[in-house]
Amino acid sequence: MRSGPWVAPRPRLAATLGQEALGVDIAPRAIEQAEAKAADRGLEVRFLVWDALRLAELGEQFDTVLDCGLFHVLDDADRVRFVHSLAAVVLPGGRYHMLCFSDRQPGESGPRRITQGEIRTSFAEGWDIDSIEPTVIEVTYDPSGALAWHAVVART
Repeated sequence: MRSGPWVAPRPRLAATLGQEALGVDIAPRAIEQAEAKAADRGLEVRFLVWDALRLAELGEQFDTVLDCGLFHVLDDADRVRFVHSLAAVVLPGGRYHMLCFSDRQPGESGPRRITQGEIRTSFAEGWDIDSIEPTVIEVTYDPSGALAWHAVVART
């Protein structure tokens, strides 16, 4: 892992590893809850109410970006905007780690299911796919979790 700043919806992990971390979410309540959890754990983390489609406006760059649950809620147009937003802030050689609902998840309810092909297409220009592996996301409505993809994508 490279040292340096991280941006993440859940940056407490980075902070526990001694890394500088910034957490962003468009929902003020989510930021309030994250700040409280970080304070309870004695972690120093910056949090901002911020739109992930406008990361360039932060005026910062990052070695690592963590995403758990954003990519799969974006429609096609916003997904393109999000990848451009990431490209503006991830340093060359930096990594984007994503957990998103997988098309392997049965049923129709809940977030959109993402295929490996959609991930590959989204990151076809300016990125290298390091890996896309099946995994499970912990969810509150099902103790067995939801089938997901863990993708690691490197900025070229």
